[in-house]
Amino acid sequence: MTKNIKLIAIDMDGTLLNDRQDISDGNREAIREARDQGIHIVISTGRTRMSCGDLVASLELGTYLITVNGSEIWDGEGNLLERQLLDLEHIEQMWSLKNKYETACWAATVDQVWREPFPEDLSHYQWMKFGFDIEDDRVRNIILEELKKNKALEISNSSPTNLEINAAGVNKAAAIEKVCERLGFTMENVMAMGDSLNDLAMIKAAGCGVAMGNAQQVVKDAADWVTETNLDDGVAVAIRKFALA
Repeated sequence: MTKNIKLIAIDMDGTLLNDRQDISDGNREAIREARDQGIHIVISTGRTRMSCGDLVASLELGTYLITVNGSEIWDGEGNLLERQLLDLEHIEQMWSLKNKYETACWAATVDQVWREPFPEDLSHYQWMKFGFDIEDDRVRNIILEELKKNKALEISNSSPTNLEINAAGVNKAAAIEKVCERLGFTMENVMAMGDSLNDLAMIKAAGCGVAMGNAQQVVKDAADWVTETNLDDGVAVAIRKFALA
């Protein structure tokens, strides 16, 4: 597979980061080499800017950053270019489901990541993402089917036991495409790497879609190639195979 890679989009958890939440020396070196060759390295994560900022800054990329599954796009100077929010009524729906089925949950507003306790008045905040963590497959599927009825929601996950919900149309592929438009090339010039359902859209849309060795099976099935795991410098292996070859 010969590709003219101009941008590499990399998920964080389960992809760039190992199980200690560190970026390995091998991944750092491959990213540095690609950056020095003029390839844009865009971190594309479900995390908020607050929870990924230090790790991203340590890579010294100087280019775009995509956060909260594509809800936010930042430029290389840290300026917010775009932000898409969930409507309050949808947050209230998910909060009701969380209480009905007594699940664990978390959510991201523009200035905080909420875990329990949540604020008493949900209307005082701007919400970007809501997440459920549900070990019980039956309960998770019940909530998933209920959420699927709402066409204003984009549903994915970042692990097999969770659900992540953004506003409809918010995904990593859509955000990367907007970055490509700013840079003057297309998704055919993108290599995208990830492990979970919130990476699926960008892996499918990219000219070179790479699944991690530890990825969920549906992600592997959709990818052009499966690299090593996040514990074995899978990001570096893919960069060297397709971008630095």
